[in-house]
Amino acid sequence: EDLQQAKQISSEALERMAKVDVLVVDKTGTLTEGKPSLTDVVAGEGFDERRLLALAAALERGSEHPLAEAIVAGAKERGAESLEAQDFEAVVGQGVRGRVDGSAIALGNAAMMAQHGGLDDHWQQEAERLQGEGKTAMFVAVDDRVAGIVAVADRIKETTPGAIEALHAEGLRIVMATGDSRRTAEAIAGQLGIDEVRADVSPEDKRALVEELHGQGLKVAMA
Repeated sequence: EDLQQAKQISSEALERMAKVDVLVVDKTGTLTEGKPSLTDVVAGEGFDERRLLALAAALERGSEHPLAEAIVAGAKERGAESLEAQDFEAVVGQGVRGRVDGSAIALGNAAMMAQHGGLDDHWQQEAERLQGEGKTAMFVAVDDRVAGIVAVADRIKETTPGAIEALHAEGLRIVMATGDSRRTAEAIAGQLGIDEVRADVSPEDKRALVEELHGQGLKVAMA
């Protein structure tokens, strides 16, 4: 009876999928492996790469986020000193901050850096260069001065290009929705031939995207 019910559910799902016009896909863990790794450490003048990495890893050590795990693992692999953080604070949509080895440390995006000395053209260009390679770049500030960037990348699954090609052959439009920056998202989308990119989106934004597509009279599926 359970097997028969499973077959019926599968059949109904296939029938619904045959009517779909648009497939909305997340990036991390769907198109990519979901296991990012540290790729780059760019230290500013007066800062050592391993020191910068040690400070970033100290903030991220208590987090279970995949990007945090990548930084902590990368710091260990590169022989960075193991430090502890105090007064840890996570700022939603921006990053994390706290005190490490007597200094105020912040790790996050441009919005986070706006509160910690701001970004000059050099650091913006460095971030854009890394994002253009499909990497996620995070700024590190030390005592309200931008000290460098740590970048991580999540490899595209081996099966993803073939899957996208097959879906396109079936006439589906593919929309990638991700919390990553637009430049990073577009780099990944460009490699895969994704039709449309929605970047810097929250879970609420993804729901709004589906409603927007429904409003256009389209049948939508989400992976």
